[in-house]
Amino acid sequence: MKTSRRQFIQEIGFGAVAAIAAPGLFPTLSCNGPQGSAKPGDSAATDLFFKISLAEWSLNRALFSGQLQHLDFPTYAKEKFGINAVEYVNQFFMDKAKDKGYLTELKGRCDDQGIVSVLIMCDLEGDLGDADAAARRQAVENHYKWVEAAKLLGCHAIRVNAAGQGTADEVAKRAAESLTALATFAKDHDLSVIVENHGGYSSNGAWLAGVMKAVAMPNCGTLPDTGNFCVRRSEPAEQSVEAYLATECLEEYDRYRGVEELLPFAKGVSAKTYDFDEAGNETSMDYRRILEMVKRADFAGYVGIEYEGHSLSADEGIRKTKELLVRLGSEVL
Repeated sequence: MKTSRRQFIQEIGFGAVAAIAAPGLFPTLSCNGPQGSAKPGDSAATDLFFKISLAEWSLNRALFSGQLQHLDFPTYAKEKFGINAVEYVNQFFMDKAKDKGYLTELKGRCDDQGIVSVLIMCDLEGDLGDADAAARRQAVENHYKWVEAAKLLGCHAIRVNAAGQGTADEVAKRAAESLTALATFAKDHDLSVIVENHGGYSSNGAWLAGVMKAVAMPNCGTLPDTGNFCVRRSEPAEQSVEAYLATECLEEYDRYRGVEELLPFAKGVSAKTYDFDEAGNETSMDYRRILEMVKRADFAGYVGIEYEGHSLSADEGIRKTKELLVRLGSEVL
């Protein structure tokens, strides 16, 4: 199974992947918690029971290569795909978290076009389950600036990772403590902290659900990612994107079980796609089954498109993912 490049970046460093991925690779704990407010023209796609947003990572190759600028991402989402809600990735504006001028410019562009800023996906800020108490505390504090940036932009949440070293129980305890501290800070900003299944222990749905139960705060939830259920991978032969993509998943958690376990805490859903058949269906997972689970969970928030395939261009992959969500979403009762 293919895994998010964000996880790989955390392993070998942002700069290395940015260089590699440049031009050469570009062709209550309820799901009814805060989801962000819809605006006129928001991409709720007629009669769908959920809203559609676009995850910035779908366009990572264009962003890393400089062919697309972060400030232009919301407009690109609206003009190219008719999607009026966006999910940012902090890696594309790492040095701008405290730049109020930059953030105000970004917010202004969204406001002028009726675009909703949904959340900020946060990586590279330390492990919330770090074995070292000082490093763990620093990781929590590193996320504060993103909470404040998200508040300024009008987002409803930041997405974080529950990574760490040690046994499953040890990391779960530390992650729960860190998430409690971070969610307490975010509460004062009327924001939520949501955790994605993003490799390692967090890709075990039962483990992450247990962490949510331990935190037990209304503004701490999950972002179930339909594609990130590889718990353990083989080691890459060398430090390169190509070598990493050639690794194998040695232990994979059942995606449908995992999604179902995380949905009770969901404040967003990440719709990962890789490839499509001639009928427009995703070839590696049953999206009708997934959307039926989402519907049963009474989830009505944003389902974020995150295309990570390579057989299609990013633009075409995004379009096909949206078409799939609209088609199946309108059929699910």
